[in-house]
Amino acid sequence: MSAVDLILWCISSVYSVIIAVTVITLIVDKRDPVKTLSWVVVMIMLPVAGILLYVMFGQNFRKRKIFRLKSRFNSDRIDSIIARQLYSVNSQLADNRREIAVNRDVVTLMLNAGRTPVTYNNDIRILNDGVETFETIFADLERARHSIHVESYIIKDDNLGRAFADILCRKASEGVEVRLIYDSLGCFDMTKSYVARLRKAGVEVAEFMPVMFPHFTSKINYRNHRKIIVIDGAVSFTGGLNVADKYIHGTRKLGRWRDTHLRIYGKASHTLQAIFINDWHFVRGVQLDEALYFAKTEQKEGVAVQIAASGPDSDWASIMQGYFSAITKAEKHIYISTPYFLPNEALLTAVKVASLGGTDVRVMIPYRSDSKTVYWATRSYVSELMDAGVKIYLYHGGFNHSKLLMIDSCLSSVGSANMDVRSFEDNFEVSAMIYDAPKTIELEKRFLEDLEQAVLIRRADWDTRPLRHRFYEAFARLLSPLL
Repeated sequence: MSAVDLILWCISSVYSVIIAVTVITLIVDKRDPVKTLSWVVVMIMLPVAGILLYVMFGQNFRKRKIFRLKSRFNSDRIDSIIARQLYSVNSQLADNRREIAVNRDVVTLMLNAGRTPVTYNNDIRILNDGVETFETIFADLERARHSIHVESYIIKDDNLGRAFADILCRKASEGVEVRLIYDSLGCFDMTKSYVARLRKAGVEVAEFMPVMFPHFTSKINYRNHRKIIVIDGAVSFTGGLNVADKYIHGTRKLGRWRDTHLRIYGKASHTLQAIFINDWHFVRGVQLDEALYFAKTEQKEGVAVQIAASGPDSDWASIMQGYFSAITKAEKHIYISTPYFLPNEALLTAVKVASLGGTDVRVMIPYRSDSKTVYWATRSYVSELMDAGVKIYLYHGGFNHSKLLMIDSCLSSVGSANMDVRSFEDNFEVSAMIYDAPKTIELEKRFLEDLEQAVLIRRADWDTRPLRHRFYEAFARLLSPLL
């Protein structure tokens, strides 16, 4: 054996050992078998690159040391509220609202799994595009008197981003406490001058889990995808919109940007404030005095809302479980709008079973997407969904980025979580579960209006799609658990 052959043999042997050890680690980790098999195939098909991809994106750091530091907001006050609500919901003494009674299983699940109380008497305004959303946000920011807390996955140094910074800087100079958390990966191109300007004006800025060598492999896969703004502890915003021009003007490639956001006045803002305080403690190691940031609200009547927050630090995937529970209890109809549809097996089965059981299930996905791989992976689910009687619509009115679930005109969800495995397992997400017929009907009405700009996929057309599209779908589906 020549020296070259010996070197190649040694390299091959070492790589084989690495593959074997990695596969054993995957099996011992007791993950989803589909995801485990996908990683094994990737490492075999893509030598070296497969290992690098696994190191960067595949390791399961969920609930390990870096997340043990992220203590959950779990004060005695919240615990006592949850205990009372669990008793009253289960004993049917809690509330005479039809929406709470009908959704008792979902409410109880969210109390147990998400440790989040139901808040009543919220004033909810549904915001249906970027222009309406940011006009409303800017107007409320101008009225801030005590504190502004912002958490966003993406903030761009463009026209909207600079206008947003202008207000934050001005309010900080007026003595308002302003804090901002931005995600390191989502804001990878954020300029140092943008951050420096905020800090110079008195805004406290924190980067969520900086992606830096050599520790990036334990962090890059877990991103803060939440969109939260809380003003004076009483008014809050959450939904699908980040801070960038494209969320108002759209893009040349995708067209108009369609999205959904919420303005909340009431006790649900306290839950969003608690989530921010918990995240601030994680990124800065500073525990804010809770008593200073929960303003009394004068809202006497209104909407019942449960804010669900989930992430790698959660004991349960509460948003996914909430969706699963809501879907399995549906009797009349299920409407889903999502830019990315890559569900886990449990949620996929729930959707198909609901349709096979006679429930009218409609799923709206974009005709064009901002991610080619996710686009083809999403389309890979179309055939089996149609086999179960699910109606799939392709939205042609631009790019529909809304993350919506509506059940039987009495339960709805608006938030940051996509209908995909990454949102359910890896990202830090937040979603508002709304137990209210009028607001759910309002969302459903807008959904049906969006369907007028969408095309129903018909079996005859779908079955005649090009063979190469089927290949793209199959390959993207294989990679989907890794996305």
